[in-house]
Amino acid sequence: MNRASPIVNVHTDATDLPWWKGAVIYQIYPRSFRDSNGDGIGDLPGITEKLPHIAGLGVDAIWISPFFKSPMKDFGYDVSDYCDVDPIFGSLTDFDALVARAHELGLKVLIDQVYSHTSDEHDWFAESRSSRDNAKADWYVWADAKPDGSPPSNWQSVFGGPAWTWDARRGQYYLHNFLNSQPQMNLHNPQVQQAVLDVMRFWLERGVDGFRIDALNFAMHDPQLRDNPPAPATDRQRTRPFDFQLKTYNQSHPDIPAFIERIRALTDEYDGVFTVAEVGGDDAEREMKAFTEGESHLNSAYGFNFLYAEKLTPTLVCSALAEWPDEDGIGWPSWAFENHDAPRALSRWCAPQDRDGFARLKVLLLISLRGNAILYYGEELGLTQVDIPFDQLHDPEAIANWPLTLSRDGARTPMPWDGSADAGFGSSQPWLPVGDENLGKAVSAQDGAAGSLLEFTRQAIALRKANPALHHGPVVACKHDGDLLELVREAGGQRLRCRFNLGAGTIACEDCDGQPLIAIGGASATALPPYSAIILETAA
Repeated sequence: MNRASPIVNVHTDATDLPWWKGAVIYQIYPRSFRDSNGDGIGDLPGITEKLPHIAGLGVDAIWISPFFKSPMKDFGYDVSDYCDVDPIFGSLTDFDALVARAHELGLKVLIDQVYSHTSDEHDWFAESRSSRDNAKADWYVWADAKPDGSPPSNWQSVFGGPAWTWDARRGQYYLHNFLNSQPQMNLHNPQVQQAVLDVMRFWLERGVDGFRIDALNFAMHDPQLRDNPPAPATDRQRTRPFDFQLKTYNQSHPDIPAFIERIRALTDEYDGVFTVAEVGGDDAEREMKAFTEGESHLNSAYGFNFLYAEKLTPTLVCSALAEWPDEDGIGWPSWAFENHDAPRALSRWCAPQDRDGFARLKVLLLISLRGNAILYYGEELGLTQVDIPFDQLHDPEAIANWPLTLSRDGARTPMPWDGSADAGFGSSQPWLPVGDENLGKAVSAQDGAAGSLLEFTRQAIALRKANPALHHGPVVACKHDGDLLELVREAGGQRLRCRFNLGAGTIACEDCDGQPLIAIGGASATALPPYSAIILETAA
């Protein structure tokens, strides 16, 4: 195996930065991390048990996907009680123990918040749908039918079909941008805004250190309910009615940043709270900047630059970084190559025979980007996408759009902890199969093994922390030439040239002066073999 060279010339930087600026954040999908009670589903005590593994990576924080009370029709992103833990995951006492243990280990704790919609089993929705004149009648988006009985607008849901469902109790339609069991909240209503802010305060009082806010650009709609225009023709296959429209009116309302200001005012009452928004869609760049502008909005945002990219290219990297210049008023980016909604990157970006080398290249690139780095559980092991048979699918989007939508379940498979029959997950029949290919990548097989991806990930994160240019410095140049990517970063009197070969051929280098901080894949100051990289320290 190719082994990284030792870290040299460690620097320090006295710049007073918030803890989250340059942080490495580890995302946990709780159903799949560790099952402590043998019911087939991961839980909060299981996470607590395995926190030392995460702390041992050297990351700064964990982000836990939803664990709130829910009927689980969208696996926790359909919340029926924002202030309680679903029994399958444990209890509030278990959550408090998790936070306490994480803090003992030096880890910050971030949790998901889903404000654009609730479950249809939430008490708020039960009251709202009961009549047109109850106290919460305007807490969700209700509208009368058109004269012919058809829905109020042509809006389509992300998961397929119209975004409106008829409700006989009120004799009206309600809006849902996702499943029809996920009614859209009316965040134009100040009372609704206050209710979700109270939820945020509830968790802040329990000691959480920040929030990842789900689907934030879906939080408000056009009150006039104008029809979306058709999307221009494209050569990409359209698998859902949602793909046929420009999302002009069902999302991305210009009042969302004003609501974000209320979020920031609340989080500023607490020390060191970090907020990051998930922002997808065709207008993501503009929205992410609006959501993070100045000192009165969110701290960070991340989009889908890499999450659905079919190939990792130097052009893609440079274009993504160019969206976040180091300028006053521009927010701080976060980056993820994988998450619970996207296929595992190694299955998208390289051939099976190249995965060992490419996995190291991918990790080193992620920690070399200006911004926060988000690692998805198992990414430190090199997990790949598992092919889930139709009869074992749980993902409602994949089931509805079979076989044209790749199942999200394939990226949500149980974490392999050891080589036993259940991979150490904790149950003989986990909710999803581990996958034979991933079983051999278990933590027990890689922990302490020279040259393993797990050990390399630890080294790469330590390298980032030890070098200010890599940790938080601006990108003073991003160059691409064929398969060659070069990032030049500076901070604290340090200048680094981060060179990556993203292709299958060898790239010669005639001007690669500098002291190597790290080299992988056989890279040297004169040549980059396929899927190799080197970081050089040069005179500032």
